Amino acid sequence: MPDSAQPVTPVTFPPAFLWGAATSAYQIEGAVREDGRTPSIWDTFSHTPGKTVGGETGDIAVDHYHRFRDDVALMAELGLTAYRFSISWSRVQPTGRGPAVQRGLDFYRNLVDELLAHGIKPAVTLYHWDLPQELEDAGGWPERDTAYRFAEYAQIVGEALGDRVEQWITLNEPWCSAFLGYASGVHAPGRTDPAASLKAAHHLNLAHGLGASALRSVMPARNGVAVSLNSSVVRPVSDDPEDLAARQRIDDLANGIFHGPILHGAYPQSLLTATAPLTDWDYVQDGDLALINQPLDALGLNYYTPTLVSAAESAPAGPRADGHGESAHSPWPGADDVAFHQTPGERTEMGWTIDPTGLHDLIMRYTREAPGLPLYITENGAAYDDKPDPDGRVHDPERIAYLHGHLSAVRRAIEDGADVRGYYLWSLMDNFEWSYGYDKRFGAVYVDYTTLERTPKSSALWYGRAARSGALPAVESD
Repeated sequence: MPDSAQPVTPVTFPPAFLWGAATSAYQIEGAVREDGRTPSIWDTFSHTPGKTVGGETGDIAVDHYHRFRDDVALMAELGLTAYRFSISWSRVQPTGRGPAVQRGLDFYRNLVDELLAHGIKPAVTLYHWDLPQELEDAGGWPERDTAYRFAEYAQIVGEALGDRVEQWITLNEPWCSAFLGYASGVHAPGRTDPAASLKAAHHLNLAHGLGASALRSVMPARNGVAVSLNSSVVRPVSDDPEDLAARQRIDDLANGIFHGPILHGAYPQSLLTATAPLTDWDYVQDGDLALINQPLDALGLNYYTPTLVSAAESAPAGPRADGHGESAHSPWPGADDVAFHQTPGERTEMGWTIDPTGLHDLIMRYTREAPGLPLYITENGAAYDDKPDPDGRVHDPERIAYLHGHLSAVRRAIEDGADVRGYYLWSLMDNFEWSYGYDKRFGAVYVDYTTLERTPKSSALWYGRAARSGALPAVESD
């Protein structure tokens, strides 16, 4: 028979593979002034004119705070086996110090109970960018004390939920917290101080280590502690030595600055050398690297698109658009001699190139970086301009193709020896997309922002079939 008529071998996954979706507190909860919650840096930032598209905020978001039971029922209806969500630090510990507000903890207790009642495994992220504003007023992540405040907060949440939640993530994408928040200023708190961003990166690392220890001090030994890194797949435009040096510079700032101390107990020497004009790293105190280098039970990897770089012919001028928002200030301290290029290929609504090979490369890199450490894809997804049809259905075949391609890359990595144990689609539903406001839709579930009605898109139904069967349906299905 002709090749085109050959049967297609189904892409199947191990029986215990987790099929999840992910969200974060500020993007979905709303209820920003209820039950004792106080402002986080994202409340302040989004209410600052000019910081978000249309001046939009997370004040209401998609009102998950009041609708969580319906949202959990929808997850169960879709067939999800896991749900990754984050805790609002300001809802639990409003000033970032002192005792917890029990009403805030009760929301998360009730959410966890609802998930477990529906057979969905909860995965808790302690920090997804929403630092209590009072801690930012005291200096934020560039201040060492913030790491110790995080450890106290981690202990509070671990004591409250550790008997029912087995999967814990200390930080989500510390690169964004440090460099989009303190270098380029396109994320909260909106500061543009390259030296401060490097201090923030170290103190985020320290917070991870201290937080991991705090969690383990109060939780059952069966629970696992991880961190989620948005490690970049950095590729040079050529094998020219200057382009390879540019790739190394960005790889150090995107990846080595976090996985170096977390996985290996040391910062890359090339990073320390390249950033020496900005900082002497004297804030790295004796014993810090040992505190950061805590044993991990798993590693979370977030992936969207690869990064393509070269040596710059001259210093860049004007706004920078390198996949992380547009700003006159670089999120890459000490790398002004690096140029960023648009990778070729089809793009999502964010302008990000679709390249599943990058996800495979990323998984295999960390299989080598941390042999024997289980991996989870804790974020992967795409934004498209989704709209309901006249019948109220939302068809998003582009997202189905995106998911099929990236999940197939995960399966190839498993075949190549990687220990990948789960996948969390970003995102469960449309939500507040940070500085983009409500302009970009990443959700598998469509949200009407006027009525807040939820409608599963065709990608959600496709993904649900994959979760139930453990195999990828054909791309044409909807």
